[in-house]
Amino acid sequence: MHEDLLQAYDDQLRGAAELHGEVDVERLGPLWLAQFRGDRGFITYRSLPADAREIADLVDAALEHFRERTAASSVEWKTRGHDLAPGLEDELLERGFVAEEPESIMVGRAEGLVADVDLPQGVEVRRASSVEDIRASYEMQGIVFDDPDWRSRAEDAVRRRESGEQQELWIAVADGAVVSTGRLEPVEGTDFAGIWGGATLPEWRGRGIYRALTSRRAEVALALGKTLINSDSTEFSRPILERSGLVKVSTTTPYVWTR
Repeated sequence: MHEDLLQAYDDQLRGAAELHGEVDVERLGPLWLAQFRGDRGFITYRSLPADAREIADLVDAALEHFRERTAASSVEWKTRGHDLAPGLEDELLERGFVAEEPESIMVGRAEGLVADVDLPQGVEVRRASSVEDIRASYEMQGIVFDDPDWRSRAEDAVRRRESGEQQELWIAVADGAVVSTGRLEPVEGTDFAGIWGGATLPEWRGRGIYRALTSRRAEVALALGKTLINSDSTEFSRPILERSGLVKVSTTTPYVWTR
């Protein structure tokens, strides 16, 4: 069963399907080289050659592309733990990429995430309905993840909403403040919707709030005809998703180069 889910992930969610909101995309052999808003570069692929020398050449060529031909201030190379890619991590590290924390690739049936959850008194779960909601959500995420760039991420989310991109931001509110949040991003042309950006203030954790946000996003995904859910999960949210029936099919580690 896990193998079927991993196959669906590889077949439907890698490569072009990852490039939502890109400013510019070029192909370099098996690689997609994308430039996003905010001067962020991104490198992904469906598979790589099994030859270490060919991989090293691809890393050199991709890095040269971003150094010489774009304004990217940082570039993420997204690796997956189940890929056959001999020497890739060593080549990235030698060229100045820095490994960030690994995350679990979680995949499962959307219906398994739907549940009745008793929320704490005074907590409301709803779609973010205004620009103010979006900014408050990202400010809260900035606190949770110690992210000094939350403002630019918030403004990018506002632009994506105004452009009509299909995504939904859900929030939990208590006493007028956002205490938990998460996005739903249906992937066009696939069976998948992704759940991203999950964050809950420490004092509100363990009370069913994130579980309720996950359930509501799964209900919306099903209404859109999406039967599978995926997420790159931190250790905070992985146990919640596992209890809902999602399984860890692999890992992903971002390697980031900074100009």
